[in-house]
Parts: sequence; structure tokens; C-alpha cells
Amino acid sequence: MLTDYHNHLERGTLTLDYLKQFIVAAENQGIRHFGISEHAYHFYQTSDILRNSWVDERRFYDMDDYVQLFKDAWTNNIDVKMSIEMDYTPGKLKEMEKFIKSYDFDYVIGSIHWIGDFGIDLAEYRREWDKRDINEVYKLYFDQVVTLAESNLFDIIGHIDLVKIFKYVPSDENFLLEQYDRATTALAQSKTCVEISTAGLRKPTQTLYPDKRLLQMCHNKKIPIVLSSDAHVPEHVGADYDQALKLAKEVGYNEIMTFSKGERKAYPLG
Repeated sequence: MLTDYHNHLERGTLTLDYLKQFIVAAENQGIRHFGISEHAYHFYQTSDILRNSWVDERRFYDMDDYVQLFKDAWTNNIDVKMSIEMDYTPGKLKEMEKFIKSYDFDYVIGSIHWIGDFGIDLAEYRREWDKRDINEVYKLYFDQVVTLAESNLFDIIGHIDLVKIFKYVPSDENFLLEQYDRATTALAQSKTCVEISTAGLRKPTQTLYPDKRLLQMCHNKKIPIVLSSDAHVPEHVGADYDQALKLAKEVGYNEIMTFSKGERKAYPLG
């Protein structure tokens, strides 16, 4: 079984024709479970959750149109999972829960892109990295991974070590492994799966998410996995899955998790 649960239509349109391009790409890659998980901040219905000038300029979708797209797809016998990628926002637990429960998602991805007003993966904020203490950024980032897990709102955590995107990594390995350990301990006590994402190979880090040491901890603590490409264009669907599968098997994984309307089921990986 192969999955690709983390994909975005935002560079195109919320139309059946554009969605079909992703579906065809998934079929060509042998992906049996495919889902769209648009960024929640694009939708008017999340304006009470995450607000800042960067996000507010990009809030242009209505959830009614998004839901209708999937209904049209299912009517046309297109097997696609409906999801959302939500920025985990500290202090907005009730608002996030209300939004998630308002829609019949197959699964929900929780991700961390912001530390306060610092967009850690955005080119516009890249110079901020040189002004900040890397250890402090990592600590604050993994603080959010822990509380994301403790919220138990999410089925999958997206690109769990996105914080390494621009190659800023603590030099103290013991400190780094401490962050990995407390994050995986919290995730192991939740329902949250970890995705192996190939998106990092297309970013400055040029590595998979997660780091092998982090994924090994996930396996040791029996945290399930899914595979994702985080494709923003059809040609990236299922990209570099050979490397993702190799990493998964090297640390000991032989199963992958699937989702349908919140129900999960494990299948042999590959």
C-alpha cells in the first residue's frame, strides 16, 4: 500500500478538472490512497484561529466550495480523501476543534509553520534565522509538537521536523535528540501518525522529513506512519517515494496507516 495524503490545489483552482490531474498522477505512481489537504488558513472559516498579515492576504477560499468539490468528485466515482492541513495554533484549541468537527474529513493534518509571528519556512522570513538563537527556535518549535500531540485533534503531523528547512540545525546533538525524544513520547501517547514526507528533498534542506534519528524514535515508540509528497503541483505527487520507502524500511517499518472518514487501518508498506 502507498498513500499520498498531503497535497494542495492552491496553485491552481478548486475545480474537478484540476483535481483530476492530481488523481491521474497518483494512479501513475501506484498510489491507492490519495488525499487533498488544503491549508486551513486559506479559508474564511478559520479567521478566528490564525491571523497575521501574511496569512490574511491569502485567505480567499470558502469551505462550502471546498466540500462541494469533493462531493462532485465522489459523484464522478473519483476516489479522493477530503482533508485539511491546519496550522497548529497555541491558545486556539477550542476554535481548532470546532472547525475540525464541522466537516466530515477523512483525516486531519496538523502542522507547525509559525513560532509566534515568525514564519519558519517562508522565504520572506529567512533572514530572521540569523537574528535568533537556533536552540531557542528548536525548543519553541518542539514545544508545539508536544502540545499538538497532547491536543489529540490531528490524525497526522505534517513534516514533523520542518524547522530544519533552511539548514539551521543545532550543533549540540544531545540537545537535538532531547527535542526528538520529548516530541515522540508525546506523539506515542496520542492518535497522531507521522508522515514521511519527500517535500524536503525539494527544499533547501534536501533531506526527507523526518530525520532518520527522529523516525527511528517514532518506530521504537510504535508511532504509525503515512507517506506524503506535499505536492503543490501534479508532477510532484508521489515524488521520490523510492527514498521514502527505503528510509521507512531501514528503521524497521513494514506497515502504513490509511484513513477513511476518520477510521484508520494498517496495511503492508509498499
